[in-house]
Amino acid sequence: MIDESAESNTGTVMTRIEPLPLVVSLGVACGLMGWVVWSQRPVEPVSVADVSSSVESAPTVPAVPPVDETRAAEMRQTAEQSPADTQVRVDLGNLYFYAQRFEEALPWYEAVLELEPDEVDVSTDLALAYYYLEDTERALAQFDRSLEIDPAHPKTFLSLGMVRAFGNRDLDGAMAAWEEVLRVAPGSAEALAATEALESLRAVH
Repeated sequence: MIDESAESNTGTVMTRIEPLPLVVSLGVACGLMGWVVWSQRPVEPVSVADVSSSVESAPTVPAVPPVDETRAAEMRQTAEQSPADTQVRVDLGNLYFYAQRFEEALPWYEAVLELEPDEVDVSTDLALAYYYLEDTERALAQFDRSLEIDPAHPKTFLSLGMVRAFGNRDLDGAMAAWEEVLRVAPGSAEALAATEALESLRAVH
């Protein structure tokens, strides 16, 4: 497993990201949940007053400062000079993902998976990037790939539930995915987020 904190925990980007997880507002007909995009990050629950219409709109992510282009250029140069270096490619994918520049994150995550096809966290982040680029079917296919790698990966099930709820308006499928989080990772941060989503959804569904 790649240590995602090895290089990306330095510099201005990770200083910004470390204390603040990427929180996606997930409307489930009567409420929102905070959920973890990055593994090992704490969950930050969020709520809104008007939730009846939230399920009709895709989730958004908080605004973030621009990418440090100087650092990005240095990392790209390292990647060019080291074609087998998966970590710098993970770091570049993360850099663009957290800046909401999802299209630019894609090739770096894809490159990681070419080098290490079983890197499940990267596979799931790639699926999320596809989803934010409004390619729900590709996102779902990539989640399937993540679960082939690790059938008990809580972050994948948590993210899958969000995409099923918003991308497909499949609330039953979303509930099933969140219930899997509770089964495979009870007591985890992902389980806490899944529990909040399930309670909100069951109140009206």
